[in-house]
Amino acid sequence: MPLAVRGVFWIGLYVAVAVVPLLFAVLGDSPPARGFLVDFSVALGFVGLSMMGLQFALVARFQRMVAPFGEDAVVQFHRQISPVATAFILAHPLLLMVQDASVVGLFNPFTAPWRARFAVISAVCLLAIVLTSAWRRRLRLRYEAWQILHTVLAIASVLFALAHIVLVGRYVDTPWKRVLWTVMTAAFVGLIVWVRLVRPLRRLRRPWEVAHVTAERGAATTITLRPVGHEGFGFEPGQFGWITVERSPFALTQHPFSFSSSAEAEGSVQMSIKALGDFTRSITELRPGARAYLDGPHGVFTPDRNEGPGFVLIAGGIGIAPMLSMLRTFADRDDPRPCHLFYASRTCEDATLLDEVRELESRLDLTLVLVLEDPPSDWTGERGRIDGPLLRRRLPERYPRMQFFICGPTPMLDAVESILAEVGVPTAHIHTERFVFV
Repeated sequence: MPLAVRGVFWIGLYVAVAVVPLLFAVLGDSPPARGFLVDFSVALGFVGLSMMGLQFALVARFQRMVAPFGEDAVVQFHRQISPVATAFILAHPLLLMVQDASVVGLFNPFTAPWRARFAVISAVCLLAIVLTSAWRRRLRLRYEAWQILHTVLAIASVLFALAHIVLVGRYVDTPWKRVLWTVMTAAFVGLIVWVRLVRPLRRLRRPWEVAHVTAERGAATTITLRPVGHEGFGFEPGQFGWITVERSPFALTQHPFSFSSSAEAEGSVQMSIKALGDFTRSITELRPGARAYLDGPHGVFTPDRNEGPGFVLIAGGIGIAPMLSMLRTFADRDDPRPCHLFYASRTCEDATLLDEVRELESRLDLTLVLVLEDPPSDWTGERGRIDGPLLRRRLPERYPRMQFFICGPTPMLDAVESILAEVGVPTAHIHTERFVFV
């Protein structure tokens, strides 16, 4: 099935599941007339709850589901749809209060019935998810602590909401409605079991270990991982994996990094990681033999799925890692197609993996354009940032036919995407990788 058709299927399934709970409200015996606002608020609450349950599916890393979009796009949708689901859920009690001011009394934790208490607790958990996600840096929450808090609050929010519905009773008062709610609840629990039990068990049976730790320029480190007791896995150049090091595979916290090694290399894989946070700064302390677990490969940011007569790679900072994987793979395959690499760095000393890229110039039809923001006085190459004038000046003649791959800081990605659209690169030829999972 073509990816576009699969994408339409998954979008349609998402919409269908999101509105399925409305069946509970419109089918069967109708309750006494309660007014439009009450019925509308219930409908919004149902849809919001279903969307919250679907959030678990969006981050479950089902490769068939994310393949048409890319995991980074699915995670971005997960982040952006959360406020919408939250608004639907919070609109439920707010509209009830507009209809009947006495509903405010249900927010008193000492006198309210348990059905109302569970609803309030669910809403508080939901608000806590949104606030801690939006203000994580301001609150100085470590990524690991945020991820644990996020998971616990999300599960609690949905469970308390389900308890609220059961105690209200109006929508589970017939056998067929109880069956539908049971199926929905089982699906929700099944997602948790899959993500937190089944997948970790599969990783537990396929461990890896750190073989080498190599310091790179630009405060980066390359770790080489080799499989223990199994053959490892194959991946496509540009893909990434989630890694857990010196922890149980059941740990809530995992970290995504691109592979920087060739996809043609068998067994071991490499990840090149820049020190940007608590975990990444600790990479230099790893020692050979340290146990690791890999969940992968993931991603559609790869030339193997986007063939063309040539490639333009645009990297900023550690965004060079997946580009190096592509170039190393092309070299191992004796690929004759032209590659143009635009690599932005603050200084030459900060240009991670630059030596490895230059070594590949003799094995590939590779044109390297190094752009330095703070170059030395004798620098004769490009300076500043990757912008419109630079790309118009240095892009190859037949660039509209080529495939473009961009990886780096989010502001750079946004700017370059706009520039490429302005110079006539088809949208279908532009591929980005955004590692913004928080």
